[in-house]
Amino acid sequence: MRLHPTLLSLLLIVAACGRGQEGSFGPWAAGWRYDEDAEPTAAPTAMVVTTDSLASAVGVETLRRGGNAVDAAVAVSFTLAVVNPEAGNIGGGGFMVVRLADGTATSLDYREKAPLASNPDMFLDGEGRLTDRSVVGHLAVGVPGTVQGMWEAHLRFGALPWPELVEPAIELALGFVVRERFLQSLSGGVREELTRFNPDAGGLLPGGRVPRLGDTLRLPDLARTLERIRDGGSDGFYRGETADLIVAEMRRGGGLMSHQDLASYDAVWRDPIRFGYRGYTILSMPPSSSGGATMAEAANILERHEVGALPWGGAARVHLFAEAWRRAFSDRNHYLADPEFVVDQPLEILVSDEYAAFREADLRTERATPSSEVGPGVEAFLGASPPEVTAERAEGEHTTHFSIVDPDGNAVAVTTTINSLYGSKVSVAGAGFLLNNEMDDFAASLDTPNQFGLLQGENNRIEPGKRMLSAMSPTVVLDPDERLFMVTGSPGGPTIITTVWQTISNVIDHGMDASAAVRAPRVHHQHLPDRIEYEPGGLADDVVEALRALGHTVRERRGVSGDAQLILVGAGGTLTGQSDPRGGGFAAGY
Repeated sequence: MRLHPTLLSLLLIVAACGRGQEGSFGPWAAGWRYDEDAEPTAAPTAMVVTTDSLASAVGVETLRRGGNAVDAAVAVSFTLAVVNPEAGNIGGGGFMVVRLADGTATSLDYREKAPLASNPDMFLDGEGRLTDRSVVGHLAVGVPGTVQGMWEAHLRFGALPWPELVEPAIELALGFVVRERFLQSLSGGVREELTRFNPDAGGLLPGGRVPRLGDTLRLPDLARTLERIRDGGSDGFYRGETADLIVAEMRRGGGLMSHQDLASYDAVWRDPIRFGYRGYTILSMPPSSSGGATMAEAANILERHEVGALPWGGAARVHLFAEAWRRAFSDRNHYLADPEFVVDQPLEILVSDEYAAFREADLRTERATPSSEVGPGVEAFLGASPPEVTAERAEGEHTTHFSIVDPDGNAVAVTTTINSLYGSKVSVAGAGFLLNNEMDDFAASLDTPNQFGLLQGENNRIEPGKRMLSAMSPTVVLDPDERLFMVTGSPGGPTIITTVWQTISNVIDHGMDASAAVRAPRVHHQHLPDRIEYEPGGLADDVVEALRALGHTVRERRGVSGDAQLILVGAGGTLTGQSDPRGGGFAAGY
């Protein structure tokens, strides 16, 4: 599929819409940076919301040419690998939730895997201390899943020919204009980290230098890699020349990935986590993602309270969210892992109303529960002795999400990542793309706090061929009549779960429209460290003091939380979309 010369005109195919019914929210904190009265994008037929305007345009173009939501997702994914390389990727992995207009719902797990030569102690030094080799360099790389994931999605649901879906990314790799967001991602010493392993970082830094705003960046090695994928499908990546280049890069830098690792990689179709909230049905990712189960437990706890009757942004509401999250994250951190390696995960218990009632029983509206008193709860629920309180490692925040609804009402939510900003910082020489550092999401040490000050659980220990636990939470919401209502998701490491939940609650509990639901300030709690974090200017001073009076530790975080991409389906099927202003993406429709 060749891009139309006026591709960017697609970005103008948007229409304004009015605000949705206002609930018990607003005004927001006086110091908040985003306008609560901004209007979302509206369109009658189809909508694509991504973190990059070019990717949104490619998605819309795919739909206009007769592709369905999955076709658009494939095209968008490869496009993001070119124009948003800090997180978009062919060297990483991710998750997809699909909900078709006929009611079919499924999810695709294309999370990276540990190389077959991995071992549980591979990131410890001679004295058993955790090193930084899980974060930077060749040893940090998991076997990529993105290309196989897109290929599997295409084989099952695709309508357009595969080459047409990859071609837009190839054209962009041959030259695209450098924009501000790309330059910002290379600030703060990132250039030095990237050139440590490859002088031009796979073409991103021509001559080892950061390009200038408005320059045309050409990535010929990446274009050739994408051409092999276009012509050979997944075999064009996991076998042949590209596989040879990856393995050669691993050998050059002391990595573990082999031809066998690449050739044996598989993406897996799984049943989504499905749970209800105030009459709505929510579909999200199961393990190896923790997103769906963690959201379900927190939602079931919160449903026992009249959240919508509480002032939005007030201390009482934030307190309830923190208490629900600390309990859900405690369970998430202890029990969840790759289901092919840990087969006895208590998912049915974690997402049940009965378990929520048990976990909510010691929740007090008048005081915070210290996380030291909140451990994993399933054993106690079953009448056995509870395990010790531990926490999982936080996931890197440089991830990307996109949401799509096609003209037939099919919906796709995709979250994909290479983990940290530019992943392992290793680009594959001659192939033009960066590799992930997802090995850092395993439990590399059971008795040493990681870089976030957290201890890690046994279920997520490194094992050959195992998928590392994730927080990614692509989500589809159905209305009480089981009709498509919302498509949402976000990057943000562990804040993914709380960000996605807040966008959902903002709409269901507080009547916000798509714009307000995404723009609203966010808070976060993940059990350990035991504190509420809020975005700069996101909570009023008196609310912060009230939370502290309840016994919470409250801290303003340094940056924003998440980068949500949301679509709402309104009366008559009108679609409204909002790309998070925190990330500067774009909602496009027709």
